[in-house]
Amino acid sequence: MNKFYSGNAPELAKYEQLCMQDGVIDPALYTEFQVNRGLRDLKGKGVLTGLTEISEIQSKQLIDGEEQPCNGMLFYRGYNVKDIVADIVKTGRFGFEETTYILLFGELPNEKELDEFKEVLANYRELPVSFVRDFIMKAPSGDIMNSLARSVLALYSYDEKPDDTSVGNVLRQCIRLISLFPLLSVYGYQAYNYYVKGNDSFFIHEPKHEYSAAENILYMLRLDGKFTPLEAELLDMALVLHAEHGGGNNSTFTTHVVTSSGTDTYSAIAAALGSLKGPKHGGANIKVRHMFGDIKSNVRDWDDDEEISSYLMKILNKEAFDHSGLIYGMGHAVYSLSDPRAEIFKIFVEKLAHEKGLDAEYRLYANVERLAPAAIAEKRQIYKGVSANVDFYSGFVYDMLGIPEELYTPIFADARIAGWSAHRIEEIINSGKIIRPAYKNVQPRRNYIALTDRK
Repeated sequence: MNKFYSGNAPELAKYEQLCMQDGVIDPALYTEFQVNRGLRDLKGKGVLTGLTEISEIQSKQLIDGEEQPCNGMLFYRGYNVKDIVADIVKTGRFGFEETTYILLFGELPNEKELDEFKEVLANYRELPVSFVRDFIMKAPSGDIMNSLARSVLALYSYDEKPDDTSVGNVLRQCIRLISLFPLLSVYGYQAYNYYVKGNDSFFIHEPKHEYSAAENILYMLRLDGKFTPLEAELLDMALVLHAEHGGGNNSTFTTHVVTSSGTDTYSAIAAALGSLKGPKHGGANIKVRHMFGDIKSNVRDWDDDEEISSYLMKILNKEAFDHSGLIYGMGHAVYSLSDPRAEIFKIFVEKLAHEKGLDAEYRLYANVERLAPAAIAEKRQIYKGVSANVDFYSGFVYDMLGIPEELYTPIFADARIAGWSAHRIEEIINSGKIIRPAYKNVQPRRNYIALTDRK
């Protein structure tokens, strides 16, 4: 195999050194020039870069004229997500399709409007002829997010108006992608599982017209296509809670940035997928799952607060797990006292754990959630509040559902495509300028030397 593709390229080592020695910027310069790294101020608050009507995150409130942390709240189009979830649970219906309607169109659908929209989504849930064979089964990727991005870009070729950025056409493209993401994710995994991992079986289940997105994911993923109502309900709740999270998260901001250039929908969504793939964004739940595997192996009594706290302190002291000093799933860039998504999710997680006979493991999660904030506060002198985020429980849920780790982040994408679509349409409707923040050059000017005079 060519060295470029094998990753074995010793002839490039000297060029790597050149990059390293000339690529480092003095950290003090960021302070000197008042650069908000990561588009965050010195207090960690995001720099205001745009306006949106799609969602709002509230984690602070004004008390005596000063901002103070409060219990987190998340709003979709002005509606509290807790209220949306409460009504979904009350009637026992699936909520992701309704959430998508709210995010895209800004209004609560009545029953007739919701049924019509579900029918539209179901009708778009069909891949082009031979697409699975030609684009998913050939050269399957070891990372399903890459497979998903490649499939999205390939769909450009099947669109009669791929570069038309009118609102109506972009809406059509987005609805198509929202409908197809579960298929692309699961089929990408099936190809990977057979061709890369060498699994003996390879099967493709066509989605069922009458099934919701959550039901179809479980149906297509499992050989027998069977699942319990609670399993589908919990996966649907995961999709609802991951569908949108403000315009400032990395992948959604990427959608705004790329859309502002005037490019096509498929390119914009592929860029968002590239962002979500990053372990600092969409891959956090895998880290949580691995961390708990380590905790289970090293903590004998999962109900012993003292033993659990002692091991958590070892993790914080970089003496255990991956030696990063991080308790994954605890803390969030925006929330401090509580993440509303984690609070909602936890209720359903306990039910599924009981159904699966995993009450003891659930208690371990709950104990770590309860004990970790005190350990973190003691170690880092942080008193603003640290709480579990949505990733804390999601990996446990996916594992209970028999969803392989390779699909954890793609399922995140299956949900977030709804939010990305809403933000892309919002960016187009408001036709702002191309997003172009400034970078200050700190490389001193140098005199050019002719090639013949260089030593």
